[in-house]
Parts: sequence; C-alpha cells; structure tokens
Amino acid sequence: MDGAIASGGGPRRLTNTVALNAPADLSVDLYLMPAGTTQADPSSSHVISMHAGAPVRAWCRCEGLSQQRLQTAGDIDIVPAGASGIWRDEQSATILLLRLAPALLLSAARDLELNPDRAVLTPRMQVRDPRLEHLAWALKAEREAGYAGGRLYAESLGTALAAHLLRAYAQPASRPGADRGLPPRQLQRVLDYIEAELEHNPGLAELAALTSFGLSHFKVLFRRSTGMPPHQYLLRRRVRRAQELLLQGRLSASQIALDTGFAHQSHMARCMRRVLGFSPSALIRASR
Repeated sequence: MDGAIASGGGPRRLTNTVALNAPADLSVDLYLMPAGTTQADPSSSHVISMHAGAPVRAWCRCEGLSQQRLQTAGDIDIVPAGASGIWRDEQSATILLLRLAPALLLSAARDLELNPDRAVLTPRMQVRDPRLEHLAWALKAEREAGYAGGRLYAESLGTALAAHLLRAYAQPASRPGADRGLPPRQLQRVLDYIEAELEHNPGLAELAALTSFGLSHFKVLFRRSTGMPPHQYLLRRRVRRAQELLLQGRLSASQIALDTGFAHQSHMARCMRRVLGFSPSALIRASR
C-alpha cells in the first residue's frame, strides 16, 4: 500500500530494480512491512495489496470500512485512487503491491466498449480472487525477469488485470446526489452487529433495523457498500472467524463450527473450501 509507516520502521522492498521495459501505467513490488501502523495517504494510482506471507493479525480502515482480521496468503485489498486508509499489523507482513494508473482502466473500458464512467473502483477488503492473484504473481515474475518478454507482454498482462478489475469490481460513477451506499456510521453499526452475532443467525430485518432504511433499500445499499449481499458477507465473516480459531488450536473443529454459526463440522468445511479454496485440515497442516 502507498503510505508512510507511523511506527515500527519502514518497509523493505524485496523485488529487484525496475527494468527499462517496465510498463508506464503499472508497477509491481514485493514488500516486507514491519509490525506497526501504516498510514496510506490518497494516491493518484489504484492500489492492489495482496498478502503473500505467513498469517498475520491486523486491523484496517479504509473510507468508512473497518475490519479486525487474520490475513492469510492470497487476501487482497483494493484501494482506489484518491482513497486513504490505515493498516495495523501485529507482526511483520509480506505484501505484493500493484499500482495501476486510472488511465489504464479507462483504456480497458474503451477496449471493452464500456462507458468510461464504469471505470470506477470502490474499496474492497480481504477479497479472495484466484484470477487476480494469478495475474499479480505473473506480473511479479515478469518484473523480476527484467521484463524479458518485452513491453508488449507486460502491457498485455496489465490490460488483462485492468479488464478483470472492471468486470469484477467497477461500478458506474455516482451522479451528484446519488446514493452510493450506507452512511459510514450506519454501515459500521451493521458490521459490528454481524461480528457480535456470528454464532447466531441474524436476519435481514434485524440488520435493517440498525439503519434508517427499509428492508429492500437496505439490501441494495449494503451490497453497494461491501460488494456482496448480507448473507454472503455473513458467511465470509464466519469462515474467517473459524479460520482464526482453527489456527489457535485451542478448540476442536466441531466446537469451532458451532461457535461460528455453522450447522456442523462438515458444513464449516464445505463453506471454507468455497470461500478460501482449502479445507480446515489443509489449513491446520499448512500452519504447522
């Protein structure tokens, strides 16, 4: 992420120097971030930050969204140009950082025959996206090879990345006065309630009652704010809580399933594979 380290020293870049064939609108670097707080000031580029090392507990806030989380390899944050945020890591973290000029998204939008207003990203936290992850590693490998494939290949990877971001994460620019999502305080109230009620089964009416909106309007605004409907967000947070408890190793998998709102251990395993791409047993083996 772009920004300055508020405590714990500075980041250390692990990638080699930039080659002459580097694309103009895209950069990629691997960083070792020290434990502590990182203040990410508004950038002129879109920033894609992917966790690339051992699990790290962290707290983050970006444009009204905040999250206490366990970061694992492949977790991705998307910070649009002009947005700011704060990340606080309990241990040092390895991240793969991509910076894309907004012009790259605009060019991709024209190539896809999309309205340029579609080239608008919103902040996303802890995304799991195998295609985005694959493109990020391919760009890192090409950079470390000195862009041996030439500028055309590097720019082709960048174009594929921009096109995927447009298809998966962009939304039309809001017109003046248009409602972009839940107000930040109401959104945070709902997210905090979900965290507190993960083991239970909160309903839409309960969540909507925490805001000033009716049920139907709440569903639309929640999706605009988080990028997913409430039931998907709840499932992902249950999976993340289960992941953290499994790594702690203090409770049995069956107890963790019940404590995080799953019907049983097999239900938890199916959801974890769907959300994270690996099973509880694979997670435990990898942590040893």
